[in-house]
Amino acid sequence: MLHSLILLALFAQTVPAPQSATPPPRDPRNWPEAVMDSVAPKLPHLRPGAVLVLSKTNGFRDPDQIPAANAVIAGLVRKQGRDVFVTENAAVMNRQDLARFTTVVLSSTSGNIFTDAQRAAFRSWIEKGGGVVLLHGAGGDPQYDWAWYPQTLVGAQFIGHTGRPKQFQQGTIDVRDTASPIMRGIPAKWVRTEEWYSFDKVPSGNCTHILATLDETTYEPYPERVRMGAVHPIIWTRCVGKGRVFFSALGHKAETYSEPLHQRLISNAIRWAGRR
Repeated sequence: MLHSLILLALFAQTVPAPQSATPPPRDPRNWPEAVMDSVAPKLPHLRPGAVLVLSKTNGFRDPDQIPAANAVIAGLVRKQGRDVFVTENAAVMNRQDLARFTTVVLSSTSGNIFTDAQRAAFRSWIEKGGGVVLLHGAGGDPQYDWAWYPQTLVGAQFIGHTGRPKQFQQGTIDVRDTASPIMRGIPAKWVRTEEWYSFDKVPSGNCTHILATLDETTYEPYPERVRMGAVHPIIWTRCVGKGRVFFSALGHKAETYSEPLHQRLISNAIRWAGRR
């Protein structure tokens, strides 16, 4: 008996204790340290009709995409003869500074980036007639602690995108309203390669207008949970108070912002949001 107990004790010492699974460290280039901005940037002289481009990220960040996108967006705005201010400082969301812009572009913003005061200023500005353009990641957080943002501003909650090894696939976008000024110059069947976003529902209410949907028969919705079915919205507009909101789920990779059709879509949306 004693011999058996000794053997059991020796066996227990040689068996390694189970190790808890530790996730790999996050790359700080993709997951920067979260910072809440409190001091607003100094604005230059801006003519009426100016556009603000904000690309603050307290969540996921693509370090190549955002600079490329911002440079293209700024160039498109200038081609419209309008002034543009590009910043990563969310403290620009204050009543005094917002009053100097007719349009705000959120360029793949992510995470919790606004203080309560900044949220209130942004919401008030929109409801009083401001125009917002939300691009890709600006509607791509898996959860939000500001319910108004996905429920009212975006109109749907992001639930995921095509995943590896099938993250980027060629698919066909069906333009549902070819007469819309936003879709002017975009083919009725728009074939491109993208990381395809999915949402928990088809947006409705707040005068939602679905401009384009994704044809799920032209690519593989992988994993299965990102399949939405016959109506898979990908580009749409909404009304928030007196304001206008445009959302496009397109634009994950930096090089997509050099696509002429994608540039046309963004330019048209900025013009529409600013009532130009």
